[in-house]
Amino acid sequence: MEYSNASIALASQIKRWGLELGFAEVGICPPEPERHAQYLNAWLKQQYHGEMDYMAEREALRADPERLFPGVRSVIAARMDYLPAGVETLTLLDHSETAYIARYALGRDYHKTLRRRLAKLASYIRDYHRPDDSGTMRPFVDSAPVLERGCAERAGLGWIGKNTMLINSRAGSWFFLGELFTQLALPFDAPTEQNHCGSCTACLDICPTKAFSGPFELDARKCISYLTIELKGAIPLQYRKAIGNRIFGCDDCNAVCPWNKFARPTDEQDFQPRHGLDNAALLDLFLWDEATFAKRTEGSPIRRIGYQRWLRNIAVALGNGKRSEKVLDALRARRDHSPLVREHVDWALEELEQASARGLRT
Repeated sequence: MEYSNASIALASQIKRWGLELGFAEVGICPPEPERHAQYLNAWLKQQYHGEMDYMAEREALRADPERLFPGVRSVIAARMDYLPAGVETLTLLDHSETAYIARYALGRDYHKTLRRRLAKLASYIRDYHRPDDSGTMRPFVDSAPVLERGCAERAGLGWIGKNTMLINSRAGSWFFLGELFTQLALPFDAPTEQNHCGSCTACLDICPTKAFSGPFELDARKCISYLTIELKGAIPLQYRKAIGNRIFGCDDCNAVCPWNKFARPTDEQDFQPRHGLDNAALLDLFLWDEATFAKRTEGSPIRRIGYQRWLRNIAVALGNGKRSEKVLDALRARRDHSPLVREHVDWALEELEQASARGLRT
């Protein structure tokens, strides 16, 4: 398909604006999800989505962007780096008394940050292209039924690796993705990167719960991110020890990826750690009352799990840590919070007592 000089110039301008707005890279792709929709369908048939019923319920929208946004002709895909400088990743897992929170959740909710920037980009496009003929545009970030990694791969922002994350050979994988659907016909970027995972299986090997059924195939039901965030009920017994001190999400398959040696730290203030959550004691967090939880997680992606699951997750982490009278007292004090919390508190108390009887973790 041939494009006018004006469309080519606009596409170049869009990429420049994207960088000015704080995105690390911007690409443009066709809306059709191609093989990514087929992969999603096969993944759902395996029931790998667990309790995430919205994945199946909105499959049709993910597979057919025209149903989600009628008249869409181009998708502007953008990525934004989020890892703050100096924040520890895997080494923090060796400190059993310290909480591990997925690095993406340490700052403010990324959805709002990216959506604001995408909306600003849309306003630049309208001003440049004239409001009367620029068509409509709509930003999407994560929570919408969009096959984001597929869009980013088709737009040349990287390849989908064996850990199912998007990887960029110049920037690793510590970044967020967002999309701007538009009715404008823009020139598409060709996928610029082949899959460079090669024979490496570091991400598959390190997974604490063996959640990968094979390369490029994640069983979310076993994934610690799913277990600590998406799962509403009790965490299955067989995964509790493997969770360690992770109380919200997991970064292992990201952190171990060799391509992240090229990751660039961000100076974006919204993504800087808040309330000391990058190095907080489990016991201190477990002692938060519900009002404190609400206050300290305001504007944070952590809030979505609610106070009950917060206590559930920390109880498991405390059960995997060191036994002390303070820890035992704190756990006992939470037994009557709810049946869900009690189940995990009782498990933690039993684990600590058994470890003490064997002369461990004291």
